[in-house]
Amino acid sequence: FRRGINFFDTSPYYGGTLSEKVLGKTLKALGVPRSEYIVATKCGRYAEGFDFSADRVTKSIDESLERLQLDYVDILQCHDIEFGNLDQIVNETIPALQKLKEAGKIRFIGITGLPLGVFTYVLDRVPPGTVDVVLSYCHYSINDSALEDLLPYLKSKGVGVISASPLAMGLLTERGPPEWHPA
Repeated sequence: FRRGINFFDTSPYYGGTLSEKVLGKTLKALGVPRSEYIVATKCGRYAEGFDFSADRVTKSIDESLERLQLDYVDILQCHDIEFGNLDQIVNETIPALQKLKEAGKIRFIGITGLPLGVFTYVLDRVPPGTVDVVLSYCHYSINDSALEDLLPYLKSKGVGVISASPLAMGLLTERGPPEWHPA
């Protein structure tokens, strides 16, 4: 933070909620005004599995806010939507997130996933301005620039982009990327 990093992306899935707990304690210990940093967390993917139901994502934000010790998060993202039912994401999950936005618990709505087609599927089925941001990982990196082709479409929809894992999840390390990774 002292070196200028002010965007933190976490998830209840990361470390089985440990990531949110550690981030919450750290941000509180820093004692900086809430307006000086951005926190993104996720919903729908948990240590026990995937659940994109309206009830679960509504409960999830309250749990995340408690762990993060915050009154709101800047971005709440549906986590790895390719593992859910995309029609449920469109018709149930995102409307639930809109209610959370109206309640002031989140500022922006996002979706994340690896296959780029999940973004167009959802964005073509929700009203313009509903989804504020997508998080794509490993598709704007040293070995894969496929996200570049989608950028004009995302811009036309008014959707921001978070490009995660620009180093392709360890592709050039001795360890290499995870076994499941297409690289």
